[in-house]
Amino acid sequence: MRRQDLEAMDFEELWLLHEELTKILAEKITAEKRELEKRLAQLNQPDQFAGAEGGATTTGSSQPPRRKYPKVVPKYFNPLKPTETWSGRGKQPRWLVAALQSGHTLEEFRIRENGEAPSRNAGGHEH
Repeated sequence: MRRQDLEAMDFEELWLLHEELTKILAEKITAEKRELEKRLAQLNQPDQFAGAEGGATTTGSSQPPRRKYPKVVPKYFNPLKPTETWSGRGKQPRWLVAALQSGHTLEEFRIRENGEAPSRNAGGHEH
């Protein structure tokens, strides 16, 4: 349909055309969505079989199991409460933020490895 044809139509004809187009588009969108859902179901089928063979059961979620990451070892501790630690990742804990604001350095809270000399007790002298 050419633009001139549309411009020649009166309001009622254009409105009917609009409603007809809306109906056709809605049907096509629904059909496309159904087709995509079918394809998605086919793609997810091998994952479900692999989970059943491995003995792992998924409880209602179609997501694959989370990847296992190694445990992150804490690098810093709170001297006032040694059980409070921080790995150095993510947001700093409140006790550390407060200590840093009061003039302490991050290095003062580091957990020492075996054989590592504590630098804060060295007094700035290296032997």
